[in-house]
Amino acid sequence: MTPQPLAEPLHIYLNDHLTGAFGGAALADRMARRHPDGRRADDLRRLADDIEQDRDDLVRIMDRLGVPVRRYRTWLGLAGERIGRLKPNGTVVRRAPLSDLIELEALRTGVEGKAAVWRALRAIADTDERLDRAELDRLGERAAEQARTLTGWHRAVSATVLAPGNRRPGSGPDTAR
Repeated sequence: MTPQPLAEPLHIYLNDHLTGAFGGAALADRMARRHPDGRRADDLRRLADDIEQDRDDLVRIMDRLGVPVRRYRTWLGLAGERIGRLKPNGTVVRRAPLSDLIELEALRTGVEGKAAVWRALRAIADTDERLDRAELDRLGERAAEQARTLTGWHRAVSATVLAPGNRRPGSGPDTAR
């Protein structure tokens, strides 16, 4: 039996990011569903939709580049999001306000990773005609806007959740302005 050839670095790199994209899209969707009626509900839904679109854009770019999607990796991303729910949060049976802060940080980290993949692809777009430079620039700007939005929410939620003696239920991204 002959050994399988090693995957190209680009294949590994993009599948790594796709794994994270599936987990990030699931987290963003759950956050939007968790806060359906708050003041930030519409913003959360738009952000979740954008993150899902970015994931789908990455799949299309991978297809154009001839990079096979490793389906088991997409399941790993979804499983990682679900495992992340098991973190200690100061309560046993209900959601704690600290969960909002931790989830925002996880989502922000994912958005930064996504921005990095768009920059990495942009770095090779001048020599690979399969990559659309304008598309990558647009995706990079959308990731930067998402990061700015999440940074603002993080600041507001941090001030609410971490303030001494301030443990109000429902002090998540949908209620802090």
